[in-house]
Amino acid sequence: MSEIKTITPEELQKELEAGKKYNLIDVREEEEVAEGMIAGAVHIPMGQIPEHLDKLDPDKEYILICRSSGRSGRTCEYLNAQGYKVTNMVGGMLKWQGETTPKEK
Repeated sequence: MSEIKTITPEELQKELEAGKKYNLIDVREEEEVAEGMIAGAVHIPMGQIPEHLDKLDPDKEYILICRSSGRSGRTCEYLNAQGYKVTNMVGGMLKWQGETTPKEK
């Protein structure tokens, strides 16, 4: 299995502010994302990822986000094993200093 790529919250924030577009997936639970998500992120709780594989494009790269990077790391390992290109945001939302938006309904 290949090594999972990582990005820090600071690196991601700088790139987003510079206008770079990413496919962000927030794997936290409903009550956690209610406190705010990174703008543009899609919410798919970790436990629901296997049933949402049909919504993910194996040709795209995804950055996974959770509270501290543990769940997103495990989800990255799972998706990597399924053939998806994934990056884990290390430190998670605990280290995120950028703006957040309410979860879209």
